[in-house]
Amino acid sequence: MSFAEYEDYDALGLARLIKDKKITVLEAMDEAIARAERLNPKLNAIVYKDYDRARDSAKSPALSGLFAGVPMLLKDMRGDAQGMPTRGGSRYVPATPGDHDCELVARYKRAGLIPFGKTNVPEFGIIPTTESKLYGPARNPWDSTRSPGGSSGGSAVAVAAGIAPIAHATDGGGSIRIPASCCGLVGLKVSRGRITQGPDMADSTCGLSVDHVVTRSVRDCAAALDISCTPDFGDPYFAPAPEGSYLEGIREKPKRLRIGVATKGMHGRPFDSEVLEAVTKSAALCESLGHTVEEASPPFDAQAMTNAFLTLWATSVAQGIEAVARMTGVPPSRDLVEGLTWGLYLSGRDIIAARQMDARQFLYGMARTAVKFHETYDLWLTPTLSMPPMKLGVIDLDETNVYKAFAPLMGYVPYTASQNGTGQPAINLPLHWSRDGLPLGVQFVARMGGEMLLLRFAAELEEAQPWARRRPNPAGA
Repeated sequence: MSFAEYEDYDALGLARLIKDKKITVLEAMDEAIARAERLNPKLNAIVYKDYDRARDSAKSPALSGLFAGVPMLLKDMRGDAQGMPTRGGSRYVPATPGDHDCELVARYKRAGLIPFGKTNVPEFGIIPTTESKLYGPARNPWDSTRSPGGSSGGSAVAVAAGIAPIAHATDGGGSIRIPASCCGLVGLKVSRGRITQGPDMADSTCGLSVDHVVTRSVRDCAAALDISCTPDFGDPYFAPAPEGSYLEGIREKPKRLRIGVATKGMHGRPFDSEVLEAVTKSAALCESLGHTVEEASPPFDAQAMTNAFLTLWATSVAQGIEAVARMTGVPPSRDLVEGLTWGLYLSGRDIIAARQMDARQFLYGMARTAVKFHETYDLWLTPTLSMPPMKLGVIDLDETNVYKAFAPLMGYVPYTASQNGTGQPAINLPLHWSRDGLPLGVQFVARMGGEMLLLRFAAELEEAQPWARRRPNPAGA
């Protein structure tokens, strides 16, 4: 199989080629590895290679499942796999190979996916770009001077560049949707409790963070949810039961929907003109398909949400660092973690339990507000980012003052964190590009448990305005 042909197939397409014996599993894996070796020196998407184990798996006659034989990559956060280290992008975490697969990775493997490496992340997934002292920056394949987003930036780069058709990702404040927007991919943040984080975790980042994948096609996103969303009865809670198979479900057209549209940021900040144009064109596309669209947004208290979110984020960082200290016996220090991480650690360490509970109760209240909004509107349309992908190097990783460190990001990520707070599903779709050729994703948000509606609607938009043929040139980015 030639280089160009491999890139023409999504994960399900590659699985069909393998099933029909037009290529072998080993040929698919060798092609993925060859692309990784060719492109990764420039893009820095992959930070751990597990090629030998992947090739051995590719030779197994026992491979089966929906994605049998398809190469995939795991994020260096929560994608725990036997034989691979998970460091969360931090020098403080030792490169110790895992002694077991987490349940999600086990499900991926049972579906026939073959992990062949780990992808780049910022330290502990804190910032919406993928830069760290440990790994260095991952580079956007559309423009290597630009950020690929974060924290699942390495996964998004690898999929956008055609190294792998599918990659594991996590989302605690937009970390699936932001990289999907920056790199021109489909990125679904699922409902809270939809995908297990067991057996080693339960509700990461105080329930803000979820797992799923980044893909080029809606059908791959739907199929990956089918193989991963079975409840794990050790989990503290579950999302509403799926409405059947998501892959089967997207074959049906959605009903005519009422869609609310955001035309400015939650704090009242305007969007970049090209981003506003992308939102306006997306709204017009929805109307052309028969949906009703009007300007409307949930009445969230933006500042209070930011305060609650940062409270939970800081306490989660503190808990995570203390867990590493217990595991390694090495006390935390400023020399071992980045400045922003240290600032969040110090802040989170001093937050009393009552204040954390207040933050959680506020976000639960936000979820009630979202429920009321969705009694009127089936979906909410927003930009994923308020401007095109930012340049690398904007954030000072050495800054310990949390507010100073985050200052360059104010307004950049206008809405994604609100769905992590409310627990709702939301999807980034690559419907638009800037005049400079940079992806400009838009986001659609559904009620809690509404992944089927989101995916059906996304499939309708994908058919109406296809994006599959629009690819970066990573070698010349």
